[in-house]
Parts: sequence; structure tokens; C-alpha cells
Amino acid sequence: MEQIQTQLDRNKIRLAVHALEDKKAERVTMIDIRGISVIADCFIIADGDSVPQVRAMADAVEEAFCRAGYELRSSAGYSSASWILLDFNDIVVHVFLKKDREFYNLERLWADGRVIPRAEIEEEA
Repeated sequence: MEQIQTQLDRNKIRLAVHALEDKKAERVTMIDIRGISVIADCFIIADGDSVPQVRAMADAVEEAFCRAGYELRSSAGYSSASWILLDFNDIVVHVFLKKDREFYNLERLWADGRVIPRAEIEEEA
């Protein structure tokens, strides 16, 4: 059975990446998982140095998406803030403390996905 892939929403991805970087996120990685999972089109993974920074990064993404009219479907991990997950349906944002990102290593778990080059999301559609 042939799987029909939707087009990545580069505007949404760009919005999340810029919100994360405004809060000094490190190692922002975008993974296209359309061909390997139905849970989302894209994972965005970033890390920070402290619990307050990780929370600020997650807050910035949520605020930017809400201002743009995108609905947060669910979130998890805010109380411990070692790994905060924000689910916006087609985009899932993972914000980690540095040590937890290294431990869970989502990039390895989702290695069948395609890492999206930064230049690709900065191009106008």
C-alpha cells in the first residue's frame, strides 16, 4: 500500500526553531519522520543547560504557536523539566536538559528519519 506523504509545514518548523533559539537553545535538530511514523511529520529536538532555561524554551515555543493560532494538543514533563514534550499534531517539540538528551538520544532512535537541514526551513515556500 502506497503511503501519501503530506508536505512539511516549514513555517511552523521555522517558528519553533526561532522561538527555541531566542532562548539560547543548543543543538536544535529537526527530523522528518513522515515516512516512518504516523504520530507526527517532524520532531524538533533541542537542549538547554538548566531547568529554568528548558522551561523558558518550552514556554517560548508554546507562546509563539498560540500567537500564530496553532493549538497545543498535549504536553508533558513540565514539572521536572528534564524533558518537556510539546505536541502540536504534525510537529512535536522535545526540549531536554543536556544530560537527558544524551541519555535518551532520540536522534539515534529516529535515525531512519531524515535530518532536515536548517537552510531548507529558511527557504520561502
